Amino acid sequence: MSEPISVSIPHRLGREEALRRIQGGFGTMRAHLASVISIDQEEWSGNVLRFRIRGLGQNANGSIAVLDHSVKIDVDLPWLLAKIAERFIPAVRRETSLLLEKNSGRDNRRIMIGRDN
Repeated sequence: MSEPISVSIPHRLGREEALRRIQGGFGTMRAHLASVISIDQEEWSGNVLRFRIRGLGQNANGSIAVLDHSVKIDVDLPWLLAKIAERFIPAVRRETSLLLEKNSGRDNRRIMIGRDN
């Protein structure tokens, strides 16, 4: 049984600049989370990234859609990972917002995983 998790983060950058920052930040996230999760697949199609991750012996699929005024993160997690992820969503929201700040020089900042309602 899986549980979908969705997070939407508003921005004022426009789609192209937000996409550039998210693409750069996803690579940084991959490096920082390598000891916890493995990103097994990553495929960009226009402004949407589809990915598959593995952690704690569990697999999950997700997507990041970079829209004109927001970034939408959707991940379909196995029940156990969804319960654990609930604690981390505030950090995802915070770190993604920092990445998208208008005058941000934090493109290479460490990104944390989290869940926020």
